[in-house]
This record gives sequence, C-alpha cells and structure tokens, in this order.
Amino acid sequence: MLLEVKDLRVQVTPEDEEDAGEAKEILKGLSLSLDRGEVHAIMGPNGSGKSTLSHVLAGKPGYEVSGGEVLFDGEDILELEPEERAAKGLFLAMQYPVEIPGVPYMQFLKIAVNSQHKLRGEEELSTPDFMRLVREKARELDISMDMLKRPVNVGFSGGEKKRMEVLQMAVLQPSLCILDEIDSGLDIDALKVVAEGVNALRDETRGFLVITHYQRLLNYIEPDHVHIMADGRIIRSGGKELALQLEKEGYAAFVQDAA
Repeated sequence: MLLEVKDLRVQVTPEDEEDAGEAKEILKGLSLSLDRGEVHAIMGPNGSGKSTLSHVLAGKPGYEVSGGEVLFDGEDILELEPEERAAKGLFLAMQYPVEIPGVPYMQFLKIAVNSQHKLRGEEELSTPDFMRLVREKARELDISMDMLKRPVNVGFSGGEKKRMEVLQMAVLQPSLCILDEIDSGLDIDALKVVAEGVNALRDETRGFLVITHYQRLLNYIEPDHVHIMADGRIIRSGGKELALQLEKEGYAAFVQDAA
C-alpha cells in the first residue's frame, strides 16, 4: 500500500491570546488507504479538516499529532522533516502557491530537483540534463520557457500558478501527489489545462489524493474512490457516483446521517 493513514488525530493550539494554550482537535481518528495507480478524492465542507490532512501529510509545522500513524510505502513518516518526505516521493500542490521574488523559476526547480537527488544519495543532474528535462515537461504542459525565467509565481495568474505546480510534479516525479484544492480560483479553461496536466501524470506507479469542495473538478480528474469528510473524519466512502450524489444533495444530509 502506498499510503496508510491509521486513526490519525491532530490538534493545533490557537495563536490568539484569548484561546492561547487551549489545543483544538482537528482530525479525530481519520483512516485512509491509497495504493499506486489510484486517485482518491476527499470532499467536505469548510472546517472539516481537509487541508489539515494535506498539511500534516506533507509535514507542515504547527500541527501536533496526538494519535495514529501515517505509513508511506510502509514507513512511518510522521517524524521525518518535510524535505525528507518530499525526497521519498511525497508532493503537495498548494491551494495558494507562494511568491518568491528574486528567484527565477528555473533556478527554483533545479535546486528542488538536485536537493532531492542529494537526500536520496543520487548524483545531481548536470545543467544540460536538467534543461532537457524541464524543456520536455514544459512543452507537454504548453508552458513557455519565458515563464521559467520569471520570479516564482510573481505576477502569475491563478491558472498559471497551478500549471507551474503541475510542472513541478512532472519534473520531480513523486509517487504520491496531494492536490489541495488545486481548482481554487480557476476559470473553466484554466481548470481544463491543469486537469490535463494532472491526467498526463497518472500511471500505475503513482497515486493521487485530490482535495476539493466541488464535483466539477472530478469531471476532469476522474477518481477511483471518493471520500466525504466532516468534523475531522471520513464519514462516507464510495465510487465516483458519490460525488454526483453529493453535488445533488449537499453535505448536510451526509453529516446528519453520520451524526
């Protein structure tokens, strides 16, 4: 199994003074299994814990795991640093990609690729080999080389930022791709372009965890399994038809049934 999340419990401590010191539990015994070649979609209302799950899997600081385990290729990764998880093949496409003024995207990609090679004990890519790799992947995604000369995400539209996230996936070749609301802020044309890029990466060696509010993304990235999340846990799982039912009935009916 590529990813096994077992009874995961996660809490955060609010930073505001009124609630300081009072830890709040966000994930309340969440379990999930995902294998290579599969696409799993997680849907749920705001505050259900979807983004918390993606952040904890990627190793973002600020979250306290109070129970459970996360196995990635059979290894418990909860004690690993974010860069170590990335080197093992875990990738998070962020909902709001950050801007890095002064750092050209090409330089950013080269550092990312060679940092992972170094952590895995592999030889770093030479500049010619790296350039060939990036040109090939950029061409497949219809991304101009001029975009790669620009500072990371500075002045990019929402669609451009998400396409560059997909380019990162194509270059880094992770085995688990976590897409945290990659459809957020995209118009229909940008959504199609991003989805085509994601679908081009689908194969039997790689798994996807797609986190979204809306069924429309799943018209373009067809899932094998759909999970509905509420109050920090998965309350219903099924096939792609579950997303269609959710679109028709809304979250309230499922949350009420699970209560």
